Amino acid sequence: MKIKVVGAGPGGLYFAALMKQLDSRHEITLYERNARGATFGFGVVFSDRALEFLRGDDEALYQYLTPHLENWPEITVAHNDVSIPIAGNGFASIGRLDLLTLLYAYVEKLGVKIVFDTEINSLAQLGDADLIVGADGASSWVRTQNEDKFGTTTDWRPNKFIWYGTSKAFNSLTLTFRETKDGVFCAHHYRYKPDMSTFLVEIEDATWRRVGFDKMSTEDTVKYCEKVFAKDLEGHPIVTNHSYWRNFPVIWNERWSFGHTVLLGDALRTAHFSIGAGTRLAMEDAVALFKGFKEHGNDIPAALARFHELRYPPMKKIWDAANISIAWYEQMGELVPKLMPVEFAYSYMTRTGRVGHKEMCVLDPALAAEYEKLHPEVAV
Repeated sequence: MKIKVVGAGPGGLYFAALMKQLDSRHEITLYERNARGATFGFGVVFSDRALEFLRGDDEALYQYLTPHLENWPEITVAHNDVSIPIAGNGFASIGRLDLLTLLYAYVEKLGVKIVFDTEINSLAQLGDADLIVGADGASSWVRTQNEDKFGTTTDWRPNKFIWYGTSKAFNSLTLTFRETKDGVFCAHHYRYKPDMSTFLVEIEDATWRRVGFDKMSTEDTVKYCEKVFAKDLEGHPIVTNHSYWRNFPVIWNERWSFGHTVLLGDALRTAHFSIGAGTRLAMEDAVALFKGFKEHGNDIPAALARFHELRYPPMKKIWDAANISIAWYEQMGELVPKLMPVEFAYSYMTRTGRVGHKEMCVLDPALAAEYEKLHPEVAV
């Protein structure tokens, strides 16, 4: 088959690798609008369970990537000056550019062609192809030009966020919430290399407006955020990389393909960064799409139907949980002042409904016990 993939992110790259390994005769080309060494953002994060999916489907890639990952066995929820480590939540991270660089080399070694610095903005530009894969992210033109065919809905959420980095290397994935006179600020931060961390700042829209961020320069915005999180940064600077305030779009497509064109990754659906599953979901999409073709050969309609059948149940479960998580963050201005640190950490862990008190007793017995002291009615 002649396969053309729009977007050389983790999902598109992984699908190309799997298909080339399935049949070396596949002619696969990825088109990436950015230069080889360019990327936006800082690090990406995987849960332990996310890495297990990779190991189960591609032991070679798992072994290839794991030496480059930063690892930690817990997450931390910080309520102002009180930090609560929560056990049973292992994570790993890697710089986004590092991950892409490794994947570029991996797929090119297999014989996949990547065309960088190339802006494709219509299906006609791609020319002859048996299969077109839209893996071009949340702002996908493949999707936006064909929303009626995909049945697309987009819900822009009210909270504002800005993606930064910092030279402070944090010891775990941490959610730091700080009260200010203008509202609650949240930083999502984690180390992705020994001397760098992602540092994403999220606030409610009303806080954003009270501070006047809409009128601030990039430099003044950085200084303000450094002041809010001064105790956490400990003198380390915030680093920018095309960083700007934005709103999160919750994207869903009723139909995942039309004709010989299919979506995967953030082009297919977005899952809020608070569950740390974006890269995982894209790569799991790639696995499911690959399995569709593995089962049905070059029968494209059957393979695309099988992709939806395999992927819909597990993906919808995570997508629903991510949307509940969004709603929790949109209430942080009420929750932080109202709850004690232990209650707040417990609320964070149970926010999506996937973890109840029984599960908390297994994940982190100490936190569960502290919560029971405040709320004995939950004891099991």
